[in-house]
Amino acid sequence: MIINRNSRSRVPKLFSIIFFIFFLTSLELLAGLPAHIELINSAKDSVPGGLRISTFDIDATPPVGNALAYDREINKWDLGLRAKGVVILGSRQPIVLCAVDWIGIANEGMDEFKNALAAAAGTTPHRVSVHVLHLHDAPWYDSGAEQILLEAGIDLASIHPMSFDGGFGRETIRHLTQAVRSSLNHTQPVTHVGLGEARVERVASNRNIYGPDGKVRATRWSSTGDVSLRAEPEGLIDPILSLVSFWNQDNPVVVMSYYATHPQSYYRTGVANPDFPGVARFFRQLAVPEALHIHFNGAGGNVAAGKYNDGSHENRLLLAERLADGMKRAWESTKKQPVTNEDIDWAVEPVIIPPAEYLYQLQQDLSLSNQLLLENNDNARKMAFLKRCEAGKKFDVACLKLKNARILYMPGELFVEYQLAAKAARPDLFVAMAAYGDLGTGYIGTAKAYEKGGYEVSELASNVAPEVEDRLMNAVKELLKK
Repeated sequence: MIINRNSRSRVPKLFSIIFFIFFLTSLELLAGLPAHIELINSAKDSVPGGLRISTFDIDATPPVGNALAYDREINKWDLGLRAKGVVILGSRQPIVLCAVDWIGIANEGMDEFKNALAAAAGTTPHRVSVHVLHLHDAPWYDSGAEQILLEAGIDLASIHPMSFDGGFGRETIRHLTQAVRSSLNHTQPVTHVGLGEARVERVASNRNIYGPDGKVRATRWSSTGDVSLRAEPEGLIDPILSLVSFWNQDNPVVVMSYYATHPQSYYRTGVANPDFPGVARFFRQLAVPEALHIHFNGAGGNVAAGKYNDGSHENRLLLAERLADGMKRAWESTKKQPVTNEDIDWAVEPVIIPPAEYLYQLQQDLSLSNQLLLENNDNARKMAFLKRCEAGKKFDVACLKLKNARILYMPGELFVEYQLAAKAARPDLFVAMAAYGDLGTGYIGTAKAYEKGGYEVSELASNVAPEVEDRLMNAVKELLKK
């Protein structure tokens, strides 16, 4: 990328300030690690099996005037954005799971989240998994893209079409680390784990409508005004909502739900909100107030509510009620099992994800001119992803083992075929999936999907090569063997 000479003096100063802030934060976190380790060791001895859990939940809504993904925030809603999670203690080093009500966290931004939460919990980044719900009236955080734009002298205040101003992202990381550290002073014993499932009706449908030649002929977006497209069959989805709960005897402590669909009813409002999954989660929080309710988006890259949503604002409540009903029935179907630290494990398969070929041409074009960054600043995210690939960066594919359950934690905006394939690989187990981890990848289709076309696998949306399917599925299969 060409660097604006006038920006050279500003960039080192800005990043020196940013580095200094994170250096101070790191010192604070590291200073607390001996106490954390002592706390964790004492927790192991306090209950049979030594298994404990802590929860954290913070407001992740930016102030009015800050940038959301595509617009400036002009107002707030009754429900804001949350960052929720758990620290599981007693099975080797702590495990941290976190779900954030944002559109995306990517590239170096994801590294910063994982590193900070790992330091706060006294564990390693490989035992931390951070995911977004992919809400569209919500922020992005990608400090790699931010740096590329700064080096090119491009104003971060410009939203064209996105915003990569990372100020609020860094503030949220600081608040999260404080919440995680504080949570370790309020751990609870875990004596049982609960597993439940239910079918969700009239929420999800496949986004792609295929023609006689097998190619995508139309896209059914999250809201679809075209009556003929809404009349098309539901298509390939995973209708099952999976529910995992942790209990202290008869008291539920945490309820985690997993369901695959784009979460939009309508957006571009300028009002930060958690859309219908957040409303459904809130309904369940009111119904079972003793437990913290955390929702993860599954492999919903090619799944949305378009068949059941014409964009009418009243549909947000209807979709939320239907999703909440699935959560309720999964809760009612939950079967509890006694659990000890011997029944829980965390495994990771680091994967090299192949970048899309077109990224190299984009890289060459940007070496001559910054025009493509000015036209579409999301090209900075693409370049940040490519730089990481060229440096040999691996992406964690992780699995939480809970008795006879395997919960997979995946990068990218995955197609639902990945989730269905994982479940088919181990029909003898309870298998669930959270996607929307590191979103530097953009959409991740199957190899065949790249042949069939459509928005999701276009150069606008996907940053990976078709060979990605084999690499991810090999990692999934290895994890499911354990």
